[in-house]
Amino acid sequence: MALGSLLPDFAPGGSGRIPLVQRVARWARERPDDPSWTFVEYSSDPSGIRTTLTWAESDRRARAMATRLRRAADPGDRVALLLPQTPDYLMTMLGAMLAHVVAVPLFSPDLPGYADRLIGAYTDSEPAVVVTSRGALPQVEKFLADHDVPRPKEIVIAEDVDVSLADAWTDEPVGFDDLAYLQYTSGSTRRPAGVEITHGNITANASQMWAGWAPERPDPELVSWLPLFHDMGLIATMAMPLVNGDHVIYTEPMAFIMNPMRWMRLIAERPNKNVYTAAPNFAYEYVVAHATPQKLDGLDLSGLVTCLNGAEPIRPATLSAFAEKLAPAGLRAGAQAPGYGLAEATVFVSAAAEDAPPKVITVDREALTQGRAVVVAEDAVNANPLVSCGRPVGQIVAIVDPETRRERPDGVVGEIWVHGPNTAPGYWRNSERSQDTFGGRLAEPGDLPEGPWTKTGDYGIAREGELYVTGRIKDLIIVDGRNHYPQDVELTTEEAHPAVRADHVAAFAVPGGETELLVVVAERNRRVPLARLDLAEVENAVRGAVNVEHEMSVHAFVLIEPGGVSRTSSGKIARAATRRRYLAGELATTEARLATRAAARG
Repeated sequence: MALGSLLPDFAPGGSGRIPLVQRVARWARERPDDPSWTFVEYSSDPSGIRTTLTWAESDRRARAMATRLRRAADPGDRVALLLPQTPDYLMTMLGAMLAHVVAVPLFSPDLPGYADRLIGAYTDSEPAVVVTSRGALPQVEKFLADHDVPRPKEIVIAEDVDVSLADAWTDEPVGFDDLAYLQYTSGSTRRPAGVEITHGNITANASQMWAGWAPERPDPELVSWLPLFHDMGLIATMAMPLVNGDHVIYTEPMAFIMNPMRWMRLIAERPNKNVYTAAPNFAYEYVVAHATPQKLDGLDLSGLVTCLNGAEPIRPATLSAFAEKLAPAGLRAGAQAPGYGLAEATVFVSAAAEDAPPKVITVDREALTQGRAVVVAEDAVNANPLVSCGRPVGQIVAIVDPETRRERPDGVVGEIWVHGPNTAPGYWRNSERSQDTFGGRLAEPGDLPEGPWTKTGDYGIAREGELYVTGRIKDLIIVDGRNHYPQDVELTTEEAHPAVRADHVAAFAVPGGETELLVVVAERNRRVPLARLDLAEVENAVRGAVNVEHEMSVHAFVLIEPGGVSRTSSGKIARAATRRRYLAGELATTEARLATRAAARG
């Protein structure tokens, strides 16, 4: 049975009929002096310097940017944002959407580890204009000079845009089918693809997300550190406050990485407010690792209504550890909300945002490899936990057999298909891939729409009206005719020996004679000194654990140096990219590091 249903006009009361970007002007009229966005900058002051825009100021700055962009580009031209994460980033996005130029939310070229992604997305979008900051301009000029990428007609410095240009802007109609921006995917298996997000898509998804987060409490505020070039960060930080004119407090990702407790403190500093936030699973684990009793002292998280956990596989152990560690600070048991989404659906699909602890079921791993979710006791042999991602909001989810295109019954694994006003029309200039992903048709639709359905590439099950994600189709490991989910093998590996760094393991298959062969690549845990590291012991522990837990032999185990496992922009393990580097012999192994040390000592 399919999950969810469509919402009329995207939101109660038909407010979805107003394109999201036009609501900036509405809030500027109705509550001009209320805060819209507050940016907290930590690089020059560890206590944080706050810059707050009102709705009136945001409206004028967005209109000024719209005027400036239209002087440099024609409607339909692309505008690349090569900006740091400041208020100028949001104002440029809003200005581009008003001006009918197609925004391409990217990042400053000095962001480490993303050079290939930036080159691919920038080249594919062929921007006519680049918007950057004074500080990032030298890096932008170097990027354009050093790489074979299209030259823009003009580079606009965001700080130099005169706010008085707002007076020259004349509002233009915004259609739901008009292209708003290109959201580039991570490109972990192929070159980045630009998902075409329309004004209708972003308007619908922002309303769906608010409805999914159950924001019935008064005075809501959002707190975020997520990157604005990523779909989850862009919708949570830019789009959601526009639905009801709410206030967002945000910072940059590096501020969180340097000190994850800043995130918790920003939440705790909002007295008498109801706070919403979101992050991938790894962020909650990062907080748990740093939340000492001393750092929690005096912290009040009782106002945290919902913390969405999404964008990567959700671990039951993370949910439990976060709840237990933060409970002394007043975290409510029902605050955590596991969710599911993807760029092709703008971002948000479902969330378990009821005021109740996250739901986890335990299924038999052997049955799951055969495509069935058979619930067993938590302590059963081969027990495998699955986290509920809740119910879809304002859209329909079906679990479909990708071969027959028929819907699967409850408890049977199939591909997750999505249908709703938030699903994108296609990929930028890639009609073949667009048809494959966004052109799904049910063979026997019954009461469901025949199409179009967005095929997510994820496996999952429906059970009692809720969605459970089991893994990526492309990452499935098939050994001796049995299906194995890589994230299960990765978890077994990191628990096998303390020398394996948690959340930095990639399991994948390589061709064999009669069946695929399992390869496990794991980063070394820095906390285990090299002088005390026994490579044979680590390998034997991993091989034994995988054999016992999954009844599968490890063809090759490779321990590599920290930072060696490839990741996507949202922090997910990029298994295909790691596989390519393994096959090319490009991984920096710990064995080679030890050999170099030994040779140096002579």
